[in-house]
Amino acid sequence: MVSGLIVAMDGPSGSGKSSASRGVARALGLRYLDTGAMYRALTWWMLQLEVDLGDPAAIAARAGEPVLEMNTDPDFPGVTLDGTRVDGPIRYPEVTRAVSAVSAVPEVRRRLVALQRELIEAALKEGGIVVEGRDIGTVVAPQAPVKVYLTASEEARATRRSAELAGTTVAAQRVELARRDTLDSTRKADPLAMAADAVELDTTALTLDEVVAEVLRLVKERA
Repeated sequence: MVSGLIVAMDGPSGSGKSSASRGVARALGLRYLDTGAMYRALTWWMLQLEVDLGDPAAIAARAGEPVLEMNTDPDFPGVTLDGTRVDGPIRYPEVTRAVSAVSAVPEVRRRLVALQRELIEAALKEGGIVVEGRDIGTVVAPQAPVKVYLTASEEARATRRSAELAGTTVAAQRVELARRDTLDSTRKADPLAMAADAVELDTTALTLDEVVAEVLRLVKERA
């Protein structure tokens, strides 16, 4: 086990962050945190309560209400809202369509970033953590010694996402990913961006094992 390590894994949807992050965490004996799942969980909760997601003020007013807990075991990661596991529902298409709007609200980001930092601090006492998201190296954990920004071609990303989600096509995912990329990279609060000291890794032609191996090489080099 590597001690006291934070590995920040950023990048757009479909770049391979989740699988690679979990693989790296397992290999190093570290905890694992999917920050995107936290934004999805809050989005799902608001959809259930029929909060107007076109109204940032309405989102901000409810952002602090639900109790959100994360399991950071890379073999059994999970999200619990108000005592109920919501791992499946947060991946529904309606959540995917709405999550960018919710995650753009500053009050949402402040609450979840604070929680993410608490989880990171707790994990450091157990050895360390691999954290994936869109603003880990730039906002959540800029002190991370290892920062990786995963990318992939538009076609590769759309193909991966369509394979993960039932009832969709590569063409539909290409459109959806372009929409999310624009929203995530242009939002005023903590936009998707590569940290200045991050290593960009194009995963288009790489297998999962190759991506994990490259990140492990960077850990050995930088940590």
